[in-house]
Amino acid sequence: MKLGLFDYDLPENLIAQHPAAQRDASRLLIVYRATGETEDRNFSDLPEYLNEGDLLVLNDSRVIKARLIGERQGTGANIELFLLRRFRNGDSERDHRLNKDESHLYDVWECLAKPGKRLREGDRIVFGKELAAMIVKKLDDGSVYASFEALSGRTFDEALNVVGHTPLPPYIRRADETEDAERYQTVYAKELGSAAAPTAGLHFTPELLEKIRAKGVETVFVTLHVGLGTFRPVQTEELEDHVMHEEFYHISEEAARSINRAKEQGRRIVCVGTTSVRTLEGASVWGHEGNRCVRPGWGSTDIFLYPGGRKFFMTDALITNFHLPKSTLLMLVSAFYDREKVLEIYRDAVRKKYRFFSYGDAMLLL
Repeated sequence: MKLGLFDYDLPENLIAQHPAAQRDASRLLIVYRATGETEDRNFSDLPEYLNEGDLLVLNDSRVIKARLIGERQGTGANIELFLLRRFRNGDSERDHRLNKDESHLYDVWECLAKPGKRLREGDRIVFGKELAAMIVKKLDDGSVYASFEALSGRTFDEALNVVGHTPLPPYIRRADETEDAERYQTVYAKELGSAAAPTAGLHFTPELLEKIRAKGVETVFVTLHVGLGTFRPVQTEELEDHVMHEEFYHISEEAARSINRAKEQGRRIVCVGTTSVRTLEGASVWGHEGNRCVRPGWGSTDIFLYPGGRKFFMTDALITNFHLPKSTLLMLVSAFYDREKVLEIYRDAVRKKYRFFSYGDAMLLL
């Protein structure tokens, strides 16, 4: 399938540069997949479209201040590092990816470097008086491994919170502001580790979640740390040639029981965001009785969901924002419904001046 089939025209003024005044004041486009009909509503109306017994799956990953701006020691050149994923100290995968003489290093992260071409292994980058990083390894895809050192007596996480910036996506053409530290997080964010927000969840408030639960909808949390796999551009003309980057997820024993019980009982599983979909579909396996279920625990997924590719086994309905042209997220939504119909819905949303992308409006595919 050709990449160009997932393109559409979007006026720049419809790319949301700030969040809505209130989280659940965003617009919500309802899509009935069985009939193709749509409705224009507000996100606060969501409970009307959920039924008693539904299972709502949310990603509780918390965004880190992943954008660091510093100077290369010795030259003074400005360097930006964008933190993608952390290799835990003592993690066997971390030790596998590093050389033996580097396995003692701590706080090692995979990062995007800008500009990265002139960086050399061994270069030291200083971020104010709080943090320093040594480039451990340069990778073929342009990313680097960097080992960080806190300079001021704080822990790495404390220092990062002081000097790091909220990692707003590049289509938000402004510097991060004070409100972004809170609004670019879901209200239920808990597990620190994402380089971007699971944006479909940004519309929920504690009050809305309580209203949903009062209706008899079960809620469950999974964790997928958003990294390069979610927002890396597709650079191959044929979709089948695109390789997704791995992202780490966690499903607790309790969450797995709830998800598998809902599936066995034929209850509707409603995923909040493409990251929840990738978690459930990436963790799904065939059970002993020939049914599909998810396995609990930590794992990684490079699942690529696009039309004509792998089927959806766990997801029955989807809440999601409007996504970039030619993105893997748009391909996932197209695979869940229908490519031509999704693009027509997007064109209609443009005509109705819906707000697009991370801080934009949402849609519910039933």
